[in-house]
Amino acid sequence: MIETILLGGDLRVRRLGLGTMRLPGPGVWGPPTDRAEAVRVLRTAVDLGVNFLDTADSYGPAVAEELIREALHPYPDDLVIATKAGLLRPEPIVSPGPWPRCGRPEYLRQQAELSLRRLRVERLDLFQLHRVDETVPFEDQIGALAQLRDEGKVRHVGLSGVDLRQLRAAERIVPVVSVQNRFNLLHRSGTDVLKHAERHQLAFLPFAPLAQGGWGSAAAPLEQIAHDHATTVSQVALAWLLHRSAAILPIPGTSKVRHLRENIEAAQVSLPAEVIEQLETL
Repeated sequence: MIETILLGGDLRVRRLGLGTMRLPGPGVWGPPTDRAEAVRVLRTAVDLGVNFLDTADSYGPAVAEELIREALHPYPDDLVIATKAGLLRPEPIVSPGPWPRCGRPEYLRQQAELSLRRLRVERLDLFQLHRVDETVPFEDQIGALAQLRDEGKVRHVGLSGVDLRQLRAAERIVPVVSVQNRFNLLHRSGTDVLKHAERHQLAFLPFAPLAQGGWGSAAAPLEQIAHDHATTVSQVALAWLLHRSAAILPIPGTSKVRHLRENIEAAQVSLPAEVIEQLETL
């Protein structure tokens, strides 16, 4: 199994990162319930070899980026921090559903500047459009990211929650190095985007890689596989993603060190071919 991926042709990252959406308080709102534990999660992740962190201005809002700075600045030389902008947070998350979107160029630029300040860096390693705003011309949204890249404030550009048509359109405006879409054992509608990523050396960041624990009818077979191989359901799901494609860079999130350790150990889980085939049919 390939243990690293070359992001944008110049950033070598290990193929199991950390998502930071769970670090703020309940509803992804406000400070964490246990700030010391949130800081420990970030520091332990780096100590265990994680060198890719995914965050966003809307996580908190601003809280996750501030925690990263508090826990890790000055940053290790090989640490890559990816952040996002384009979603608004007027209130805590109280139910599933889309967050309000804002892709106005002046707003994306403002949020990039604020992320630079919060993270205390001179350039964002990876700046991703969190979601496409259908009320703003697509070219203007991508153009804003391209301009930030041209100015040296952003090293690489990525997209999140896009279809293949949108991805191809964006690539005609600016080099895109990553795409972040929902993808896990139960949700594979983004397979065409994943194949494009494989063909064009893009990193594919599956968000909700553990299906937020809602395995439904797949829970029983997953539990049996985990039992048979002395591992956990989460580790089985992450191991499948790592096996599924060399372009995949999972970013499971957690607010607990013990869950973090469990997730990272998934990189050492080796599943037999017959188990992989069984998982493919779920």
